Amino acid sequence: MSTKFSMTRDINGYNGFGILPTYDIQNAVLAVGVAQNFTVPSNYPSWIAIFSYTPGATIWVSVNGTALAPTGAFGSGVSALNPAGRQVKAGDVLSFITADATNPMVSVELQIIAPYQN
Repeated sequence: MSTKFSMTRDINGYNGFGILPTYDIQNAVLAVGVAQNFTVPSNYPSWIAIFSYTPGATIWVSVNGTALAPTGAFGSGVSALNPAGRQVKAGDVLSFITADATNPMVSVELQIIAPYQN
């Protein structure tokens, strides 16, 4: 069973970020310099992925590419540093990497978004 994404309303009627508990959660402990991946489930076409990280961790995330940590000056890349979330599709591959030697953890909560058909 998967959870439909539904933002709660605050006291003024505006959307707040109070999400329902979800049944689709992926967790990992990252080793320094080793990209880890998982594939977004295919039981619904569209999802929001909400990321949580070990506090203070430096984690690079890529969608449908291998995550890479930068090694020097500015340059184009496919990875984002500690993103809060991403809209993803069924079958997308999320890739994570860290340069931290502390073995940080990452958690990804997935909630289905419109269109809801499966």
